Amino acid sequence: MRIVLQRVSRARVLLEEEPVAKIGPGLLVLAGIARGDSAEQAARLAGKLARLRVFAGESGRFERSVLEVGGEVLVVSQFTLLADAAKGTRPSFSDAAPPEQAKPLYEALCRGLRELGVPVSTGVFGARMAIELVNDGPVTLILEA
Repeated sequence: MRIVLQRVSRARVLLEEEPVAKIGPGLLVLAGIARGDSAEQAARLAGKLARLRVFAGESGRFERSVLEVGGEVLVVSQFTLLADAAKGTRPSFSDAAPPEQAKPLYEALCRGLRELGVPVSTGVFGARMAIELVNDGPVTLILEA
């Protein structure tokens, strides 16, 4: 599982130019589910995302988590994070889990965050979406499990 995490002031997902999800301050999480990923990995990443200290504390350093600041998380499935462009000019997505395997793990990631008390909004699994965001910092991290 590969995650691109961005700290945002706000973010939203549009489907055919209509907003389907939006958050205020918090995290935009782009989640790529790989073949062989497990529910245990999704749960572990949910815990990591909820507790990762990427928000400034009193000292101005990364001291607080999304839970501690009362932020929200917007999770969007993005199989292209598993692209392999090492050969040729067309990326291969053979490492990405097929939708019937990826969707339950995507849902497990979201459920794990909610169970930890994080407000979660989501994109539409498998849909072509537009994502608008204001990156705060900018802060962007890549996590793998």
